[in-house]
Amino acid sequence: MPCIKPQRREAILAGAKPQDPGELNFAITALVDRYLEDKGEVRYAPVNEVIGALDCAKLELYRRVAAPYEDQKIAENGDVYRANNRFKQKETKKRSR
Repeated sequence: MPCIKPQRREAILAGAKPQDPGELNFAITALVDRYLEDKGEVRYAPVNEVIGALDCAKLELYRRVAAPYEDQKIAENGDVYRANNRFKQKETKKRSR
């Protein structure tokens, strides 16, 4: 992350909160780098562990934060997926039988 100035790198490594997406990326990268350093030489298993943890963190963020926000906006503004509305109508008809 050559775009992050050295003084901000040091501050983040000392515990300062990232202030933008680049700094957030740097903070995550630094955490991953320390994890991999602690594991010793770069090998498939630790790299795979990191990728799995990052993937699960991303999915959990989407499930817990993004999806409820999207549901709220759908309720406020309407759904743009017409196919989804047709599916919901079919499900409603099945339940009313």
